[in-house]
Amino acid sequence: MGFATGAPAGGTTTTTRTAAAPGPAVQAPTAQGPTTQGPAAQGPTPQAPTAQALTAARGVLGIDIGGTKVALRAEDGPPGGPVRTEEAVLRWPGARVAGAYADWTALAGTVADLRERWEGDFAAVGVAVPATLGPDGRVLAWPGRPDWRGFDLVPALRRLFPAAALAWADDGDLAALAEAVHAGSGHVVYLGVGTGVGGGVVHGGAPLPGPGRGSCEAGHLIVDRRGPVCDCGRRGCLQATASGPATLRRAELLRGAPVEYPELRSGLAEGAPWAVEAVEETCAALAAAAVSLGELFHPELTVLGGGFADGLPGFTARVEAHAAALARPGGPVPAIRPAVLGGLSSLHGALALARLQPAA
Repeated sequence: MGFATGAPAGGTTTTTRTAAAPGPAVQAPTAQGPTTQGPAAQGPTPQAPTAQALTAARGVLGIDIGGTKVALRAEDGPPGGPVRTEEAVLRWPGARVAGAYADWTALAGTVADLRERWEGDFAAVGVAVPATLGPDGRVLAWPGRPDWRGFDLVPALRRLFPAAALAWADDGDLAALAEAVHAGSGHVVYLGVGTGVGGGVVHGGAPLPGPGRGSCEAGHLIVDRRGPVCDCGRRGCLQATASGPATLRRAELLRGAPVEYPELRSGLAEGAPWAVEAVEETCAALAAAAVSLGELFHPELTVLGGGFADGLPGFTARVEAHAAALARPGGPVPAIRPAVLGGLSSLHGALALARLQPAA
């Protein structure tokens, strides 16, 4: 999915707030995609709860929709000056097949609570989306929440934020842009490891393949033709080997017992063979993808992010070692670094996208 813009009680939510917190906001990238208009939503999408006595719209809201949770952050303040922020994290209710209606009801409630604490509405909203969308804004595929297939996401977003300038883009593309801005580089490859594997390429300061031409689906690069079957149905995708769930499944097989993320992290830190082997396979697959992308785009920097990768000790160094072993004489050896924004790259990219939007 490329960049797109449009005019204007369930789950678990945690919130944080900061009043007049100093510190620079993520600067917006310079690229902006075309406007696309979607039809009215079809199906029982819930309406956003109405907040009472709202003041004039101000500030921007970034939303990072993920397979297990949604991160939201509102910011208001001059660039480089004091910034007021409000944050919320919604963990989706139930299993990943709980249903789009239940998920959206929970998200609408979280947004209503955030509006109340913000004491007003948002001037612009940017949304990082992991799903594949059709031209009408309907979800065509999302392995992380398969029951969202057919859900009219963009029309639902327009109803949730009727007064805001609204834009949405692929989560990997937005993460790549945010990290490129922070690195001060116009040529960056980004790989994000979480519930799936996302990715983005910034070339010449702009995302590839470009507005209206889809997104950089790095998670579906084929790294092993005989590898495991991906959620997309194809065999050997990077995501099928290197995503968080894939790594945990491999760790369980090696250990012969269930493995949760905290156990994997502690096992890796302690050098437990089952944990090391499970993570090394993930890192080897990511290195293969990074080297392949390097052959095509010759980036100045390859960035590793995502919540799963961010929490594992020595993760980036392991990927870098595998990538160095794959280098060919005279070929590019990508400099691989951890994401400056950690697991928040897509969220800050969504904020940057919101800042690009003209007033609704």
